Amino acid sequence: MANITRFSPLEDAFDELFRGFFVRPISFETPSAGVGHFRVDVSETENAYVVRAEIPGVKKEDIDVAIDENEVSISAEVKHEKDAKDGERVLRTERYYGKVYRAFSLGQPVDEAAAQAKYVDGVLELTLPKKAATQAKRIAIQ
Repeated sequence: MANITRFSPLEDAFDELFRGFFVRPISFETPSAGVGHFRVDVSETENAYVVRAEIPGVKKEDIDVAIDENEVSISAEVKHEKDAKDGERVLRTERYYGKVYRAFSLGQPVDEAAAQAKYVDGVLELTLPKKAATQAKRIAIQ
């Protein structure tokens, strides 16, 4: 006889809510991305920031990137595709469908006009050149 566990969405929601609740407050492990979030890596070179975001299962047309000085926001919509074929019914689905969003600040302003983005194999890569530092302007006192 097969050991089958009945699907309980409420139980799964509580499990997700309390996962990690009873752990040490200081941990060197990186937490996994929660519902509505995705993982992001940010690296810096002398001239630019490079952001890599894991957003699998999304079409590039459904990704939106906004840059305002040193603020970067990335949002996307993970759309639900009907998996069940005729005569089948879905017993359990754990994949997230809906909007995902991340926003963060960088160390210095970014040149929005020169920013580049590419999306390959579920990874969004942003190359964000830093704005050139401006020299302080001296003002003559009259």
